[in-house]
Amino acid sequence: MKNIVTGFVAHVDAGKTTLSESLLYITHTTRHQGRVDHKDTLLDFDQQERDRGITIFSKISNINYLDTHFTFLDTPGHVDFSGEMERALSVLDYAILIVSGIDGLQAHTKTIWKLLSHYRRPTFIFVNKMDISPYTKHELLDNLRELSDNVIDIEKMNYEEMAMADDALLEEYMQTNALSKESLAKAIQERKLFPVIFGSALKNDHVQELLDMLDTYTIPHSTQNELSASVYKIDHDDKGERLTYVRIYDGMLHVKQLINEEKINQIRLYQGNKYTLLEEAGAGSVVVLTGLKETQSRDIIGRGKPHTSYLQPYMHYQLHLADNENQSKMLENLRLLAQEEPLLNMKIQDAQHIEVSLMGEIQIEILKEIIRERYHEEVTIDSKQISYKETILDSVEGVGHFEPLRHYAEVHILLEPLPSGSGIEYENRCMNNLPENYQRLIMTHLQEKVHLGILTGSPLTDIRFVLLGGKAHDKHTVGGDFREATYRAVRHALMRTTSILLEPYGKYVLKIPSSFISKAFYDLDSEQPPIITDDNGTTATIKGQAPIEMLSNYTQEVLNYTKGEGTLSIEETYYAPVKEPEEIIEQFHYNPEQDLENPTGSIFCTHGAGYYVPWQMVEEKMHLDYFIKEEKETAPITHRKIHISDEEVKRVFENTYGKQERKLAKDFYGSKKKEHTPTTVSSNTYQQKPECLLVDGYNVIFAWDELNKIAKTNLGAARDKLLDIMSSYQGYRDNTVIVVFDAYKVPGNPGSKTQYHNLYVIYTKEQQTADAYIEKTTKEIANHYRVVVATSDNAEQTIVVGHGATRVSSRELKELVEHTNAYEQAEYHRKNPIVPDTPLDHLKKD
Repeated sequence: MKNIVTGFVAHVDAGKTTLSESLLYITHTTRHQGRVDHKDTLLDFDQQERDRGITIFSKISNINYLDTHFTFLDTPGHVDFSGEMERALSVLDYAILIVSGIDGLQAHTKTIWKLLSHYRRPTFIFVNKMDISPYTKHELLDNLRELSDNVIDIEKMNYEEMAMADDALLEEYMQTNALSKESLAKAIQERKLFPVIFGSALKNDHVQELLDMLDTYTIPHSTQNELSASVYKIDHDDKGERLTYVRIYDGMLHVKQLINEEKINQIRLYQGNKYTLLEEAGAGSVVVLTGLKETQSRDIIGRGKPHTSYLQPYMHYQLHLADNENQSKMLENLRLLAQEEPLLNMKIQDAQHIEVSLMGEIQIEILKEIIRERYHEEVTIDSKQISYKETILDSVEGVGHFEPLRHYAEVHILLEPLPSGSGIEYENRCMNNLPENYQRLIMTHLQEKVHLGILTGSPLTDIRFVLLGGKAHDKHTVGGDFREATYRAVRHALMRTTSILLEPYGKYVLKIPSSFISKAFYDLDSEQPPIITDDNGTTATIKGQAPIEMLSNYTQEVLNYTKGEGTLSIEETYYAPVKEPEEIIEQFHYNPEQDLENPTGSIFCTHGAGYYVPWQMVEEKMHLDYFIKEEKETAPITHRKIHISDEEVKRVFENTYGKQERKLAKDFYGSKKKEHTPTTVSSNTYQQKPECLLVDGYNVIFAWDELNKIAKTNLGAARDKLLDIMSSYQGYRDNTVIVVFDAYKVPGNPGSKTQYHNLYVIYTKEQQTADAYIEKTTKEIANHYRVVVATSDNAEQTIVVGHGATRVSSRELKELVEHTNAYEQAEYHRKNPIVPDTPLDHLKKD
């Protein structure tokens, strides 16, 4: 009998627990099919779960069916408990994604799909509630293909459609005109196919077919004798016994076996809240161990590599204990609670300074209720703050040196910026003869802690740490030296480059009555202009992106102004640069050079004693040269405007060619009189604001025939041509000209602002369109400039007019430029007629 560990993942209310009950019932594992609304399910046995009708904690059930022993993990669906779901998902062989036939794909479903992709989990899809769905199978299948083109209706057995998902399948189909079960099972295991079944868990419709599919198309984990197991959860039972939840991949676990010098007292096999005791457990099992006090979630027992959490909370709060004599005991209880939920990221300084990270308001209520029930104490949670992160702008090499008396280590680490959302990566590119054991030690030290930035002391992200080299001493290098040197090298690198402060953003979906569209646009337009994706006259769907801090506060506001009819959901979250970081950085009062736990300098030795060297001076003292040679920037060639008077030109000319009867411009027009500037301006005198022209670069390029023709073969040349044209135009008009180009699709692009002769050239950052930049800038400078926006985008024209700007179309701008050029050239020729100066000129005229 093969062992398969699978689990249910879904958006809240999709029917995970109901499907679990159906599977248990039709396989005769239970005699009664429980219902969530009846509060009698086997798996949702916690009182809070029954009261709220949602799954909060992952549960285990075991089923034997035909040739397979299934271990099912029922996971939470609510977004606030995504951490619990992710930990269970990380130990699955296969996942069963449940989608509501009433709602189709929902915001959290897409987040779950990204997690499944991150962990490379093969996935079966069960579309539930088909008995009351308003959609056809075909409509829902089209909806599911937003996740992947390779979602297939397994019951139709359309071999031709399946074969298109993989070259191996296509070759087999071409040869046999069919596909074997083994080939399909392999394609599913490799995430090349995602089978879907439509049914109703409550009515037990197509649940049997789901089991048949799981039995037929799953492949067990290939096992070895060497022990390999993963800890995915820590909990405590009603008696306070510490429970370690373990998935065993290879080998065996026995009662009384030592794990890191701790003895296993019991091995429990759970079925809901009941369990049986085992003497041993083998590969493919999910069991609970007692007797282990030091294990942590995501620990590895035996062979294997730990993995870090993909999800992270975006908000943190202050937790306040009751002012009584139990505070010291409560601090210890909170530390135990933090082991159960690692994403709490609990930081405890003392009873007055306790910080926790949480996913949302419901998790806050659940946490308070757990503390009340388990420890009989009341706590308050408030002071919500955003969780910032930091990254870097440019690659940089850092040096860490640690050399107090009888110690020695030097490490060189390269920090490279990565695209947004990449997280932290590690790479060994050692360029010298540093022994391999020290190389492995350095790589371990890089990965063993969360490195902090230097702007606010927030965690780093989107950075690759690269080992370039290092140096050890034959006698004096001891344990811990390379840890100190590695940490200092990272901090030294951060001090040598430009850091960027990031805040969490969310891609939101706002569904409101159509009458509130204007209200929503007014609220959300200050961040990035939202887009109406659907409006049937009754209900409108609006999508956009905004900081999580703003969205977290806006959810309740939507409920208020729509009287409960509106909903705001977040489809995807990511980190992006803070728009105005200076104020936030100032609030943190973080000085990296005073952070004693994360020093930026190094320790060197002289005359038998170690001494501290600030980061600015490490380069002078380090023993190894930089591995990455920095190219010295050569000063760009610039042309400085120099004004030369007519008299000076005449003097130089006469020194060269002798005295000439050449008339100067002032001989025709006279000297320019100094304009009279009044010392005071009367109150009724109108002073016109200077003009600022904002040009939507690509809009203009594709609207002008001349530039559009160039752009078809070389877009860069078209950009340069436009900039030259606008530069000449600015010279005539003497106004401020800003040309904005879209670069929002470039991953990790932080945006840029450069100067091209007399123009300002803007390339927008990732996720920011030229429209959004122009609208934002218009609003900011309208009080100081007479703003003119050149674009043919009707929506943009309407919005900028509302901000007080004047609009011109791309065609009108072309006519204005051509008219200005013609006028200025005519004026130049009128003021500078050709006057015969030399005998040669007279001969030409004669």
